Amino acid sequence: MSIRYIAWLVLGVAAAFLVVATAAFTLPVIDALALGVSIGMLLVSSGIAAFYRSQVATLVPALAAAVVSAWTIVASQVFSEATVQNLTLASSLAIAGLALVGLTVHELSTERIVHSFEVGEGERESKLAAAA
Repeated sequence: MSIRYIAWLVLGVAAAFLVVATAAFTLPVIDALALGVSIGMLLVSSGIAAFYRSQVATLVPALAAAVVSAWTIVASQVFSEATVQNLTLASSLAIAGLALVGLTVHELSTERIVHSFEVGEGERESKLAAAA
């Protein structure tokens, strides 16, 4: 299993947790969770962006997730608790969407590799059969 897949999955689960937390917990708890989980999401998304910087399709959603995470960190420290609740919900939904994009990009690139292996083997087998 690819580390990129796991990282995107972690971002999606963390974002989903924050979405649920905005509805289930009190305002001070949401404020603390927004800060802590957003720091973790910033680290993970920055790691994805740094490690896969040569793949534009992975780099763009990772950088967008890092920017949204950084914004959530700043917002959790600047705005009132009621505003932080709404901003955390919006940011979490955005990061969940970006995680879905990242997972889709990963699966499409994996499918392309698997397909090229299958096509390559099929061509080799047909050449061997034609030669015999």
